[in-house]
Amino acid sequence: MEIAQGEIVSIVGSSGAGKTTLLHILGTLERAEKGELYFEGEALHRFNSKQLSNFRNQKIGFVFQFHHLLPEFTAVENVSIPGWIAGKSNKQVLQDATELLDRLGLSNKLYSKPHELSGGEQQRVAVARSLINKPGIVFADEPTGNLDSANAKSLHQLFQQLRDEMQQTFVIVTHNEELAALSNRILHLKDGRWNT
Repeated sequence: MEIAQGEIVSIVGSSGAGKTTLLHILGTLERAEKGELYFEGEALHRFNSKQLSNFRNQKIGFVFQFHHLLPEFTAVENVSIPGWIAGKSNKQVLQDATELLDRLGLSNKLYSKPHELSGGEQQRVAVARSLINKPGIVFADEPTGNLDSANAKSLHQLFQQLRDEMQQTFVIVTHNEELAALSNRILHLKDGRWNT
């Protein structure tokens, strides 16, 4: 498979088809038993663990179904963590995190902790966190799985807006047909193989 910059690709298929495993391989969280993986010409399948860790931090954003926000940190701190890990200046990271949260409609929730946020707000914090290091690609695993229909629709629109305004690339694993329909391409996976 090949993914172009600024493209939203949805991967759909029944439970157990291999969607999440594929997303983890593409996101370098797991290694494939065979095959090759390239990003902007770099042969990621040849990287060692440390190189992959650095690559993930700098080039990839992740959005998961269960948010994975750290409960002891505020929204702006949760968004800032990948930037701090990358060694960027505290002032710049906090400024970027604040701007992202403002853009996502959360300027009044900067200092709220996850338990003080709704499910939709937590997911938007997770999206902001995925964007803090200006990644080349964002992988999203069932990003609307825990959202009501209104918040799910809002998140779909956000992905489209980020694609259109920032040329952000998304690969989304989803069961949500409405979200998949908004993609540039839908890929169907069945038993670990593309179903054409």
